[in-house]
Amino acid sequence: MKKPEKDKIENLLCPIKYLTKVLGGRWKLPILCILESGGTVRFGQIKKKLGNVSNVMLSQTLKELERDGIVIRHQYNEVPPHVDYTMTKKGKSVIPALSMLGDWAKEFMNEESIVPECEECLSDMNRN
Repeated sequence: MKKPEKDKIENLLCPIKYLTKVLGGRWKLPILCILESGGTVRFGQIKKKLGNVSNVMLSQTLKELERDGIVIRHQYNEVPPHVDYTMTKKGKSVIPALSMLGDWAKEFMNEESIVPECEECLSDMNRN
């Protein structure tokens, strides 16, 4: 007979694999944070906020998020052409969990005296 703890861990394995498939990688979670706070955001705005991501990597990551139903891509056929992105209902549904993970990270960043990199986190830190 299996131990209850082992059953719990085994029952998490598939969902965790799915989670890392859909949200894993260096850029996906930061992109979701940008989209969550900005609603509809243009490709160039995402690139600017992320900083050191290449156009190819950003485009590939956004395509993966679109494929997995996390974001919607809107292409405007005008001159000059532009593309923007919004989060889907599925994408928005992960935000509360990400917020909890963010709170966890803030707590330990504070304990370890790690200074946040983004302007929003720095301003939050200065308000507290």
